[in-house]
Amino acid sequence: MQTNIPNILFCCIFLLFSSALLQAQEIEQNQSIRIEAEKDSLVMVSTLPLAQMIKSQDSILGLFQTDTLKRAQKNRMITDVVDYKATDYMRLSNREKKMYLYNEAQVVYQDMTIDAGYIIIDNEKNEVYAYGITDSTGAYTQTPVFQQGAKTVEPDSIRFNFDTERALVYNSRTQEASFNVKGQVTKRENDSVYFMKNVRFTTSENVDDPEYYFYARKIKFVPDRKIVSGLVNMYIADIPTPLGLPFGYFPLTEERTSGFIIPSFGDSQQGYFLQNGGYYFALSDYADLLAVGDYYTNGSYALRLESSYTKRYKFRGNFSFRYERQYNSERGFPDFSESSVYNIRWSHSQDAKASPSSRFSASVNLGSSNYYQQSVNQSNTANFLNNTLSSSVSYSKTFEGNPGVNFSLTATHSQNTNTGEINMTLPTLQASVDRIYPFAPKGGSKKGIIQNINLQYNLRAENRFNTTDSLFFQPEMFEDAVLGAQHSIPLATNFKILKYFSVSASTNFEENWVFKTYERSYDETTNSEVIDTINGFDSYRTYNFNASLGTTLYGRKDFSKDSKIQAIRHVIRPSISYGINPAFDQYYDTYEREPLTGSGRDGLTDLVEYSRFTGTLYGAPNRNYSSSIGLSVSNTLEAKVRDKDSTATEPKKIKLLNNFSFSTSYNLAADSLKLAPVSVRGGIPIIQNKLDINFTGNLDPYALNNSNQRIDKLNIANGGSLFRLTNANVSFGYSFSSKDFSDKDNENEDEIDNESYRNGGRKDDLFGKNTDLDGNLYEDEDPFEGDEEEEKNKEWYRYKIPWDIRLSYTMTYSNQRRQNEISSHSIMFSGDVELSPKWAVGASSGFDIREGGFTYTQLRFQRDLESWRMSFSWVPFSARRSWNFFIGIKSSVLSDIKYDKRRQPTRTIGRN
Repeated sequence: MQTNIPNILFCCIFLLFSSALLQAQEIEQNQSIRIEAEKDSLVMVSTLPLAQMIKSQDSILGLFQTDTLKRAQKNRMITDVVDYKATDYMRLSNREKKMYLYNEAQVVYQDMTIDAGYIIIDNEKNEVYAYGITDSTGAYTQTPVFQQGAKTVEPDSIRFNFDTERALVYNSRTQEASFNVKGQVTKRENDSVYFMKNVRFTTSENVDDPEYYFYARKIKFVPDRKIVSGLVNMYIADIPTPLGLPFGYFPLTEERTSGFIIPSFGDSQQGYFLQNGGYYFALSDYADLLAVGDYYTNGSYALRLESSYTKRYKFRGNFSFRYERQYNSERGFPDFSESSVYNIRWSHSQDAKASPSSRFSASVNLGSSNYYQQSVNQSNTANFLNNTLSSSVSYSKTFEGNPGVNFSLTATHSQNTNTGEINMTLPTLQASVDRIYPFAPKGGSKKGIIQNINLQYNLRAENRFNTTDSLFFQPEMFEDAVLGAQHSIPLATNFKILKYFSVSASTNFEENWVFKTYERSYDETTNSEVIDTINGFDSYRTYNFNASLGTTLYGRKDFSKDSKIQAIRHVIRPSISYGINPAFDQYYDTYEREPLTGSGRDGLTDLVEYSRFTGTLYGAPNRNYSSSIGLSVSNTLEAKVRDKDSTATEPKKIKLLNNFSFSTSYNLAADSLKLAPVSVRGGIPIIQNKLDINFTGNLDPYALNNSNQRIDKLNIANGGSLFRLTNANVSFGYSFSSKDFSDKDNENEDEIDNESYRNGGRKDDLFGKNTDLDGNLYEDEDPFEGDEEEEKNKEWYRYKIPWDIRLSYTMTYSNQRRQNEISSHSIMFSGDVELSPKWAVGASSGFDIREGGFTYTQLRFQRDLESWRMSFSWVPFSARRSWNFFIGIKSSVLSDIKYDKRRQPTRTIGRN
């Protein structure tokens, strides 16, 4: 309900009724009264005295604002047509100098409309009244509705004096920002100030019977700006609480404003604390800045900066920086330790229509490897269990033409949080020219081996750093930078043989540039290899050739039309390939060294071969010549079955076997072990489009010796089977919910985009759901949000309980060196159940079948309390054992009114 009515409205109300009164006086002089009605029969009723009407009806605040500049323009003529009507009657009293409109009364002037059950204009007092009427059941109906443009006010009744420009209303109700305000007595003092007595204000939607409210004896109310009150008490379910303030100030602006953020308090293993206190800066309509900090009584502290920015149809993004200085125990104690952790996150996305030929994007998550393990002011479970932090900032541009040119500049970062190892490219430059067909005809399709010849040009240049967490952005990191560039020109063609066989052939030329090489020599004094770094430009060139031949075979078996399975189709895609990789031994050198102790070569020397390009960005070129033949066969098995739907005219297609393939290769140039292991992979659909069991495996044809090493002897010739199963993996993921068993068609799920997934985590919540700083467990969706029909029936018990379950299973078998063991075997699950329209519970856990124990487990509960929200999450065991309880008001205006109690997991802080 909006309450800010433009000042011109009151002048318009007065003018239009004055005009109506002048017209009616002319009718009085002719001793006739004009009555217009929309109904055929008119019911004439007597009106109650004004004082009795005001006494008998509850009045409501109408926020009338009169432009003081127009006070002198009361007598100006109305510049537009005034329309007015009433269902029962319109009556003019010359003696009372009043005009009455009764039942569904309406006055329209330009963009202003007043609807009410009863409207009175008093020309002598210069006052206007609009209020509802009482129906036959005694209910107060047809309360006034005032509209001008997009503004709407719906009071119970209005009384306004044009001369004094003051209004007096009773039991006023209005809405400002997120507050619903109800006052027993309201006095309008001037254009923009109201004084109210015995006032309730709340964020509850039901202002007459709220779950909670703040009660003030007196307040000063400035619409769209502020509420200033005296003594304020908080009531919950109409019961006063000891929570109160001697005075209160509540901003009402709809725009973002800067202001202080009140910290929350509590205790942890670092002592008592004040958390998340600071200041919010509303920098502009396009950007903001949040600066908050924490302080703990043992001396630990933290700082957090967050900023969001956006420009419509251009870009949007957010930036976050967190720093924590942590102390464990007290100085002087043997268990005292201290550490610093930080984390930087940046996300930027560009509108696709902003610049079709260029694009800039960023997704950054970097910082201390142990940040998610040691931070005391966040509980991101998925990031804690994730072992990798990754970042990417990229700019790309396309230059239109024939051929087109593509260009991109990227900075990447990958960080292993277990080892602290960091790989970073700053930057990576990539450029390419679109595929060119030099012999293609100017019109029509390309045919034959010559016309399909095509070539490209690709450039990739990198400046790569490999460092550790402790040396990140230290001088040592930049000293070990590796810089290089790779140029490649692939030349390819394809054509058909005997109509059914597809042939493709390609060759690739590469030139690699490096700016640092490594010469190796032998130091007789230290009996060790010496590596000298040679700074300067160097390069090497390589090339290879590949060709492949493939086709597709179809087999079909039809059955009777009355049979449930009407047909089965088998699709086989065999292919054979051949590849040559020459030996580039011209890039290799040798040096002599003494033989290793105990080698039995006394007085002789060993010749060591090396390449100066070993350790460079793209490594050393291939030293060994290879000529290999590759074989692969892919199978798909499908069936046509009779549809359960009797109205369906076509049978339904289902897959019985999905991409079941075998592949291997044979190296013609190798001296031994020429046959590579056979790779097997595929998928078995169990539930169409819902559950596929995926499997992979390797079958080795060679035998092992007593030292469990591969020997050049077939396994079957060594007394074994044809192949040895060296490793295998079976996995599946499945999710289903109550919607799968409903009659309604399932809607496509929205693309999941959350912080954990962007940074290398999972899309689902098998690792548990994150707990925000405000205790909210559900960062991506409202667990109580339902369709309109469910919202209408919230007061009734839900006979259909929504639920969902997600499962993930994996098993890995290892037997490469006769281990014959299941190296990993686990199942993970997560589910949520909405027990009632306001109760939701969920759990995430798993079981390690190999080790015989539960994986990370989280239990969560949430309760919707109308204007409040309550949540509880619990990790019952493991090193992350913790719990968190939260209850607070939903509205962001009163987000500081909350109670938050948690037991944080024990953190081991290392000294640094």
